[in-house]
Amino acid sequence: MKKSIACIILAAGEGTRMKSSVPKVLHTICGRPMISYVLDLVKRSGIKNTVIVVGHKQNYVKNYLPKGIKIAVQNKLLGTADAVKRAMPALKSFKGTVLVLYADNPLLKAETVKKLLKHHNENNFAATLLTAKLEDPSGYGRIVRDKCNCITKIIEQKEANDFEKEIKEINTGIICFDKNKLTAALKLIRAHNKKKEYYLTDAVEIFYQKGDIVGALKIKGINEALGVNSQGELARANKVMQRRILRKHLENGIRIKDPQSTFIDWDVEIGQDTEIYPFTVIERGAKIGKRCHIGPFCHLRENVKLGNDVTAGNFLEIVRSQIGDGTFIKHFSYVGDTFVGKSVNIGAGTVTANFDGKKKNRSIIKDGSFIGSDTVLVSPVKVGRNARTGAGSIVTKNSVISDGTTVAGVPAKILKRGK
Repeated sequence: MKKSIACIILAAGEGTRMKSSVPKVLHTICGRPMISYVLDLVKRSGIKNTVIVVGHKQNYVKNYLPKGIKIAVQNKLLGTADAVKRAMPALKSFKGTVLVLYADNPLLKAETVKKLLKHHNENNFAATLLTAKLEDPSGYGRIVRDKCNCITKIIEQKEANDFEKEIKEINTGIICFDKNKLTAALKLIRAHNKKKEYYLTDAVEIFYQKGDIVGALKIKGINEALGVNSQGELARANKVMQRRILRKHLENGIRIKDPQSTFIDWDVEIGQDTEIYPFTVIERGAKIGKRCHIGPFCHLRENVKLGNDVTAGNFLEIVRSQIGDGTFIKHFSYVGDTFVGKSVNIGAGTVTANFDGKKKNRSIIKDGSFIGSDTVLVSPVKVGRNARTGAGSIVTKNSVISDGTTVAGVPAKILKRGK
């Protein structure tokens, strides 16, 4: 019989090694907070009964949680066992398997979680650990086994003796439990370690002493199970996630000239046959159409939208703007808070001066317009269909250039009126 599954996500830690005022679980990887990756993992694993434990700067963390999710609070950070204990009342009537995840494990894959749960439930273990073998296991809890290869306990690095420190098999921290056995074990865990904290991993030794069997699933790709506890580990995780994102786009028919120098956030949408040149940065929420040419040295910031057949070229920054099909922005330009229509040509050095010192102002450049090189559009302005600006023009604030009209100069004046 298929067992019910619930999940407890631990997100209460302070993360002192991050040396940051930002809660550890809110540090971003490819434009997304770590905790969001774990919440998404739980959803993709088909788990609907979830409790998240918050503590340090809990009000900040709660802002990133989906509505309706169960929340438990660990006001005093007394260790992982204590955190799980805070979550258990929310699972009072639940019977089945409890999966414990950490909000600082953003790289874990859904298929790995499913394998772990399957291995646990098929063998009716009291608990099942996700383990890995490392040549340099420094910093990780070691898996201690007896002569029969049964897991006897997990010993943390700071508690381990010299012999135990030589063990290569490490605990990733990901564990699933039989709920009833977990409840009983939590009552027996004591703060006997040097930091006076209650370790969830002590449950393993309790099970062994009772004669209950603890299983393990060893993973090959250790990267996905590694937690993030420092800025260095955050940078490493960002690199791993970036490779995954780029691989997905390549598989979808996007031509990325140099993945090593291309940076794309997690939820960017890119159409087929778009070509991305080196040293391009595309931030979260950006949507790019088909057959576009992006870069090199191009920065598309959050929520930029590019239509089909757009060229966004060298040394270009676009922010909070929408660019229509077939528009050409090739060199050294800044486009901010602007709606650009279809088949527009924006010459080299064009700037939309969107900030007046107090607020960001929006401009409109309609279909077929030609913006001459080194034009400055002091937003807000409106440029009509098939209108033109001469090279070096400064179009002053609140200007309206009617359809088909040509302007030039400083400030820009009408040279030719549209029909």
